[in-house]
Amino acid sequence: MIDDNGITVVAGATGNIGGRVLAELRRRGHRVRALTRSPERAAFPDGVEVAVGDLADPGSLRPALAGASAVFLLTYDAATGAPLRTGPELAKEIAAAGVRRVSTLWGGEPGPVEQAIAAAGLAQAVLRPVEFMSNTLSWVGSIRDEGVVREAFPELRSAMVHEDDIAEVAVRTLTEDGHAGRDYVLTGPEVLTFADRVRQLGAALGRDLRFVELTEEQAKERMRGWGYSAEAVEHVIGWYADPPREGYTVHPDVEQLLGRPARTFADWVAEHAGAFR
Repeated sequence: MIDDNGITVVAGATGNIGGRVLAELRRRGHRVRALTRSPERAAFPDGVEVAVGDLADPGSLRPALAGASAVFLLTYDAATGAPLRTGPELAKEIAAAGVRRVSTLWGGEPGPVEQAIAAAGLAQAVLRPVEFMSNTLSWVGSIRDEGVVREAFPELRSAMVHEDDIAEVAVRTLTEDGHAGRDYVLTGPEVLTFADRVRQLGAALGRDLRFVELTEEQAKERMRGWGYSAEAVEHVIGWYADPPREGYTVHPDVEQLLGRPARTFADWVAEHAGAFR
């Protein structure tokens, strides 16, 4: 059953996934409240309410949660990538507000946020996307300037998922019944290596691209230079060094939930090729 009347609070509303969830909810006519720490730096679609709050300070969320029927929740700090340690407090605030549905975006490993939400008896769907296709945007500078891709772990395989598919799945779990207690693994329809991705990008750009292998330490140093916390760096590079099987296994959840095949990397490249030129 679609809930057209309640307010959906979207955490990480200025981020890669949260922003897409917010836009898709508005496109479908739902009432949306964007949760942000810095409203003065944010721009949202017409009709979006804005609330100030921080998942690391659950008490700050009370005004944002007032009257909410659903919450799109993160398990990590969007600014640093570090896992949130405030799960029990978040669960308490969300339950006290009378929220009926929670869609929790997993941060890459089981953590205190989704565990606390489940323990509180809230109707939660956990979304477990594998690698985002949008991670490829980290190659923009080196491809545009040098025709080079630099990465560690050249044999890494990934069933990477389109960020728009993640957002559409999130919207379904936030606005429909039947997802409580479900754990969805979100992948694309194929498994790709770095070589596969570089080849597809090169074909779309009409350029021969080179792959340069980084050491593990060089990959960590680059992430630190991008501003990621030490904890996030170790988690991400550890995942790349020894990915779980589900990270390179195609799962049917996206297709089953959306009633169509998951978007391909070729789809993503066609949408973003201009950024690499």
